[in-house]
Amino acid sequence: LAVSFLSLGLHRRPGRRFGFVIDPWPGLVVAITIPLVLAITFVVMYYWNVGLHKISLGALIVALGLLVDDAIIAVEMMVRKLEEGYDKMRAATFAYEVTAMPMLTGTLVTAVGFLPIGMAQSSTGEYTFAIFAVTMAALIISWVVSVYFVPYLGTRLLHTKPKVEGEAHELFDTPFYNRFRGLVGWCVAHRWATIGLTLLTLAIGIVGMGRVQQQFFPDSSRPEILVDLWLPEGASYQMTEEVAKRFEQRLLKEPEVESVAMWVGSGVPRFYLPLDQIFPQSNITEAIVLPKSLEAREALRRRLPALLAEEFPEARGRVKLLPNGPPVPYPVQFRVIGPEAQEVRKWADQALTMMRADPDMVGVNDNWNEQVKSLRLDVDQDKARALGVTSQGLAVATRTATSGSPIGQYRDGDRLIDILLRSPQEERDALNDIENTVVPTASGRAIPLTQIAKVSLSWEPGVMWREGRQYAVTVQGDVSEGVQGPTVSSRLWPKMQELQKQMPPNYRITLAGTAEESSKGQGSIFANLPVMFFIWFTLLMLQLQSFSRAVLVFITGPMGIAGVALALLLLDRPFGFVALLGVIALMGMIMRNSVILIDQIEHDIARGAAPWNAVIESAVRRFRPIVLTAAAAALAMIPLSRSGFWGPMAVAIMGGLVVATALTLLALPAMYAAWFRVRRPDAG
Repeated sequence: LAVSFLSLGLHRRPGRRFGFVIDPWPGLVVAITIPLVLAITFVVMYYWNVGLHKISLGALIVALGLLVDDAIIAVEMMVRKLEEGYDKMRAATFAYEVTAMPMLTGTLVTAVGFLPIGMAQSSTGEYTFAIFAVTMAALIISWVVSVYFVPYLGTRLLHTKPKVEGEAHELFDTPFYNRFRGLVGWCVAHRWATIGLTLLTLAIGIVGMGRVQQQFFPDSSRPEILVDLWLPEGASYQMTEEVAKRFEQRLLKEPEVESVAMWVGSGVPRFYLPLDQIFPQSNITEAIVLPKSLEAREALRRRLPALLAEEFPEARGRVKLLPNGPPVPYPVQFRVIGPEAQEVRKWADQALTMMRADPDMVGVNDNWNEQVKSLRLDVDQDKARALGVTSQGLAVATRTATSGSPIGQYRDGDRLIDILLRSPQEERDALNDIENTVVPTASGRAIPLTQIAKVSLSWEPGVMWREGRQYAVTVQGDVSEGVQGPTVSSRLWPKMQELQKQMPPNYRITLAGTAEESSKGQGSIFANLPVMFFIWFTLLMLQLQSFSRAVLVFITGPMGIAGVALALLLLDRPFGFVALLGVIALMGMIMRNSVILIDQIEHDIARGAAPWNAVIESAVRRFRPIVLTAAAAALAMIPLSRSGFWGPMAVAIMGGLVVATALTLLALPAMYAAWFRVRRPDAG
């Protein structure tokens, strides 16, 4: 709105105190379109079953910066024609005739930039679908409002007085426009140098993107802290409960803590959609710690790891925040897969050693955890058959002596609790107590267990995971503060590949964790890029009626990559999945401005202007609408730039638009002149 009110309504008045006066009516026309478009967008969201949540609200803010573009273009054209001497009706009809179709193409090109999100067949695509639905609806509605409602509103509200008397003619002879005209003329005259600088800028942007940290989704800004306490594998529920009670009492003494909720023997219920679930196990406790504020959360989060290491050394503690995006157990994960459990365990231990050697890895572990002590019976089957002992009878006897055999059920409300028959504690404390267990025979007699079996203790994995019917150990860990998981994964991956070369056939290491989920999400987006490119090119062909001009507009899409890299590096923001969506949409915004400029050039040439003059004057004429729409979109990203979730995307769009707008106004005329061999009129 500030851009609209100042740029469309600011007029020079020499007689005034400051030499300027602001006409509020053009900005008011733009302002009225915003609630109208948003109201219709809410109706569309209702019928599409898109609720108000973090994704849709962020998408509405993004759409807010885009939906005013069409209104600004239409109002700018009306204001300019009124200043040139047109009456209101003629200015309104001229704005419709000149801008309606280019704006439709530009709007559709921008909307199609979000199409890969809507078509993505993945959990990530499902999570971010509202970005596509909301922005597409808002953009199309904004075009309809700008084409039909804004001209009518302009005839009622605009009071711009013509700057000149007499016959209408265009006014671009101010000192500013003359300087800009000279700059564009220099770029067109030195077209190859301009194109070379543009390519250099693009190359710098690509190199800069390689230095930006990668990210999947950032942590949530919710206040809760999750704390996992893992006791050694095989620990009893009673021991886990005792540690949980001590931890709860200790946390409640912290001044920043408002409440603590504990779950013993399982992870917390899925009260939050992206929450990673922990299966029920006797050795796990998970706590939800609610601090009193976000500032208290950060202070407590930084202090908790040291507290856990000092006061709860018997447990492996992990402090984490609620995530955004599809759930990922750990930011860095590698999966060792093979047909033999012992061999997979051996290579996984080497992978763990490599991960622990990385200075940015914290809390490295694996999902098989520690080995557990198990009771093993070496049964003499010949003796057992001779004495009439069955395998079933042997299993029941040993189970009754150790863990207990169910003999009935007790109903407690809506729960059924097994009633177990088990030997007394004093009869199963030691290994020789188990050896004295009696086993029934077929004749009805009972014999000692040692008569047919040898009892021994051994170590074995307490948990074994499989992937594709093969054994799979996932080695995993957290990362240091300020470091992104994909960055560390990329650094460790070459070492893991070297390790894989030493492994026997049928054994392999695969990338998992954040990098794997990010690859899946990006893959679902990239799979739909050909459809997006095809629709983009089709729209450009329909509007420009020329393959060459469509290609020229198409190749301007990546112009903003240098601005994206510069903004992300300067503000130290990672390039995540949401930022990727913003860059794809940014290409549509850039091509939209290119369509407006190329269409103006073709319009001027069709009216009889010399190609050289048409190229330069079109850049001058379209300077204000292109800069205004880019400024409105960039400024609308400012509220999002401070968000942990939307911030990288907002920063990427702002930086990309600034650089791309300058290149569109300066490099695109040079590219057009080079492509179509435009020469000065005096040069023949």
